[in-house]
Amino acid sequence: MHSKNRIVLLIVVMLLAALGFSLTICIDPGHQKEADLTHEPIAPGSETTKAKVSTGTRGVSTGIPEYVFNLELSFMLRDRLLEEGFDVVMTRESHDVNLSNIERAKIANEANADLCIRVHADYSSDNTLKGFMVIIPSSSSKYTAPIYEESRKAAEKIHASLLQISGIKSLGIRVRDDMTGFNWSEVPVLIFEAGFMSNPEEDVLLSTSDYREKLVEALVTGIADYFLTK
Repeated sequence: MHSKNRIVLLIVVMLLAALGFSLTICIDPGHQKEADLTHEPIAPGSETTKAKVSTGTRGVSTGIPEYVFNLELSFMLRDRLLEEGFDVVMTRESHDVNLSNIERAKIANEANADLCIRVHADYSSDNTLKGFMVIIPSSSSKYTAPIYEESRKAAEKIHASLLQISGIKSLGIRVRDDMTGFNWSEVPVLIFEAGFMSNPEEDVLLSTSDYREKLVEALVTGIADYFLTK
């Protein structure tokens, strides 16, 4: 984060603290060690259901499970956000949990999070596909219309920050209306897909501490920029 922005952010955080307020980020490390394929409604009152939670994908080169990558990157993000003065709530801090996507959304809701970031990595049957993307809820869905605007603003700042990483490829900001974690959310929310574990080269890149640090620093800068322009 640029030193000027960091100073401004620290001042904002300190002023909020003096007034009894704080900026809370909920981090949801996607997936878990054991899947729960029983179903839950994708939205409040919906008859459409989806599996509660899966284990995610696995690196084709490294063999690293996505749920492991997600948690490791989330811990790094948590630590950096704490350094910047944010309060942080984690939906999980271990692999041996059983948290459905509804339950994860409710953790962010109950924390009254100012922003929820769901951390994931991607998979494609096309192993040449690579790049990161940011996914946000839909403006046209009755479930997510109230959180769409702030979710998009945060996504745009984070996306712009990630583009500053040398050589990184973006697949853009995507909109989804079929995601349980979005439809049950009452707070601004987005998914960060860090890259494709199905791409042999990108899978190796995602496993390196240097690249992970770059991703985390870009995320923190984007988050800070979002709050500084609210």
